[in-house]
Amino acid sequence: MKKWMLLFILLLSVSTVLGACGGDKEGEMGEDGKGVNQEITLNIKTEPPSLDPGLSTDTTSAWVLDHVFEGLYTTDEDGNPILGAAESVDVSEGGAVHTFTIRDDANWTDGTPVTAADFEYAWKRVLNPEVGSRFAFYLYYIKGAEEYNTGNGTVEEVGVEAVDEKTLKVTLNAPLGYFDKLLTMWTYYPVKKELVEGNKDWSTDPETYISNGPFKMTKWAHDSEIVIEKNKDYYDESTVKLNKVTFKMVNEATTFYQMYKTGELDLISTLPTDVLEAERDSDEYLVVPRYGTYMYIFNVTKEPFTNAKVRKAFSLSVNRDLVVDNINKAGEIPAYGMVPPGVATPDGDFREVGGKHFEEDADEAKKLLAEGMKEEGWDTLPQVELLYTTSEGNKKIAEAVQEMIKKNLDIDLKLVNQESKTQLATVNQGNFQMSRMGWVGTFVDPVINLDYFLGGSPNNRTGWVNDEYDSLLEQSKIEQDDKKRYDLLHQAEAVLMEDMPFIPMYYNSNTYLTSPKLENVAYYVNRQPFLKWAEKVK
Repeated sequence: MKKWMLLFILLLSVSTVLGACGGDKEGEMGEDGKGVNQEITLNIKTEPPSLDPGLSTDTTSAWVLDHVFEGLYTTDEDGNPILGAAESVDVSEGGAVHTFTIRDDANWTDGTPVTAADFEYAWKRVLNPEVGSRFAFYLYYIKGAEEYNTGNGTVEEVGVEAVDEKTLKVTLNAPLGYFDKLLTMWTYYPVKKELVEGNKDWSTDPETYISNGPFKMTKWAHDSEIVIEKNKDYYDESTVKLNKVTFKMVNEATTFYQMYKTGELDLISTLPTDVLEAERDSDEYLVVPRYGTYMYIFNVTKEPFTNAKVRKAFSLSVNRDLVVDNINKAGEIPAYGMVPPGVATPDGDFREVGGKHFEEDADEAKKLLAEGMKEEGWDTLPQVELLYTTSEGNKKIAEAVQEMIKKNLDIDLKLVNQESKTQLATVNQGNFQMSRMGWVGTFVDPVINLDYFLGGSPNNRTGWVNDEYDSLLEQSKIEQDDKKRYDLLHQAEAVLMEDMPFIPMYYNSNTYLTSPKLENVAYYVNRQPFLKWAEKVK
C-alpha cells in the first residue's frame, strides 16, 4: 500500500510539472494569465509592396512596419508623438540641433542593442542616391541631406552623427516645430547595417528580418498572410498584451466581411457599401475621420492632360456629393482642395480658412474643354484611360466618374484596374494618363499633404512642376511664425488648385467593425489601427 501511495504521489507530481510546462508554452503563444487566447486575425487586404522602412511608400506596408519597428519617437494612444527608442532629447538654444540619447534597453529582435549608429546608417541610406528611396525628401530638413541625395554634396556633410554608441546628434537646416511628429514616420526607423548590406533580400524573409518594435515578424506567406508575434526583447514588452497577430490578404470586400461575421477576422476596415446601413447601429461599428485625400491624378506629360483647361474641365464635371452620399455612405467630405480638415491654425481650421478652390459646374467644364482643345488644335481627344486599384469601392467610384465625364463632356473613359502593387509600379513608370491615388498624411500638418506635389518629390507622379509652388513650400519650412507659415501654405495650395494636376474627390474616413472581444485598439486619423495596447477579453 505504501509503495502504491508513493507511486501515486510521484505520478501526480510529474503531471503537475508537465501541466505547468504546458501552461507556460500556451501563455507564450496563446492564453494569458486570465485564460484568454491573445491571438487575433486582421485583414491587410493586399501584399505589402515593401517592408523595408527605407524604401516603403504605402500605407499597407506601413501598417506592418509601425508594429515591428520603432523610431526615436513613437505615438501614444491618441496619436501624439512621445519618445520611443530615444529616452531623452536635448534641443539647442536656437532649435536647430537635436541630441538624442538612445535607451539602454532598446534592443533588436536578435537581442543586440539598438545604437545611434543604426539610426545614422539608416537615415544616410535613405538619402543615398544609389538606393533610390522615394521618400528621401522627407529627410531634407536635415543639414546637407538634400545636397547629398541630389548629387551635390557628400554623405560626410549630412547633419547626422553617432557621437557615441547611445548619442545621436542631428543638425537641421532650421528649427522645425513638428520634428517630433516627423520622426514617428517609418522612413526614420533604424535598420542594421550588417543585415542590410549582407543580404539584399533581408526584408522579404522572416528568417532574416530583424526589427526593434513591439512585435516581430515570424511568417510571410506572400500574397496570403503575414504573422507578427510579441517581441520579448522590446523595452516596453509588459505593455504588449497580444502574443500573435495574423494579417490576412483578402481584397474582396464581401469575402472579408463574411470572414468577420463568422469570426475568422477580429477587425475589418472599409466596409462594403451594401452592408453599411445594416451595421451602422451596431456597437461594433466605428467611423474614424482620416487625414487623407482620395483623388485621381493626371499625367500632365501625356495628352490630353498636358492642357490645364482640360484638366479643370474633368474636375469641374465630377459630382462629389453623389460619390460620398450614394456610393461610399461613410461620412467622407467632398474635396475642393488638397488639405483635409483637422489642422488647427491661429485663424481656425486650415481647410475652413482656405475654403473651396472651385465649384462643380458642368457648363463651365464644357467651356473649358472647348477652349483647351482649341488651344491645342485638337478636333477630338485621344482615348483616355482611367487606372484604378482593384477593390469593390474603387470600381464603383471609377464607374460613377466614367458616367459623369460621359454625361457632362461627352468623353468615353476606358477603365483599367490593376492590383495595388502593379498599379503603383505602373504609375511610378509614368505609364498612365489618369489614375486613382490616395494620400494620407503621416502626421497632421498641411505641409505633409502639399509636399506630395513638390517638383522634386518622387511621390509626385503627375509630371507637374511649378517653381512658385515649390518656393512657397520651401519658405514655409523655415518660417518660425505660425500664422505666416500657414499663410504661405494657403498660397501654395491656391497655386496647386489653379493648375489642377489632379482631381480631389473627397477627404477620407475609415469604417471599422471590431470584435467586442478586442479592446484598446488605437484608431489614428493618419495611420492604420495600432495594436500595442490591444488585448482580447472574454
